[in-house]
Amino acid sequence: MSMKKKKLKVMGLSYSQTQAGSYIVVLSEVKGNRKIPVVIKGSDAQQIALKLENIKSPRPLTHDLFKSFADQYEIDIKEVFIHSIVEGVFYCKLISSNGSEELDVEVTIGDGITLSLIFKCPLMISLEVLETAGININDDGSNPVNGEEEIDDIELVDVKPKRVVSIEDLEKMMNKALENEEYEIAAEIRDRISELRNEK
Repeated sequence: MSMKKKKLKVMGLSYSQTQAGSYIVVLSEVKGNRKIPVVIKGSDAQQIALKLENIKSPRPLTHDLFKSFADQYEIDIKEVFIHSIVEGVFYCKLISSNGSEELDVEVTIGDGITLSLIFKCPLMISLEVLETAGININDDGSNPVNGEEEIDDIELVDVKPKRVVSIEDLEKMMNKALENEEYEIAAEIRDRISELRNEK
């Protein structure tokens, strides 16, 4: 029996005001108003931000290594699927194929989102999870016209940010990379911040 699925996109990524060192990634259904806020680790947020900003690391990072490995063995990642939520934790799997057989591999939600961006494959969610965890809210943060639903205070203040990742959050990631002695990544993020400032 196949599960009903909906396609998602990454809508926003911002530093969590309530959980130090964590980030919130806001996923939005492609056709509809429901948003899913997901708490992810700083390292996952950095990877997602690098991909969204098209920042190339001078040396391959773990996810890039995974992509090279998959390409060498002709493994195609068909989709990333958020299939369940248990006690607030999202469960996610990669659905892959080597041309003759399909294989599912469990991954964290942070890795799943990153890999969907790297492989340019659909990020899907089961309708059941979307109905459980989704918040019905317009892109501008307002309630849908006929919705009386209350919106919880869960950091969706800037639901439709000007940018998916703000310059301020890129600066936080750059400083964190410096703290972790990831100097090459910090330099790449610094260059991207300079480009964005010059565009204004």
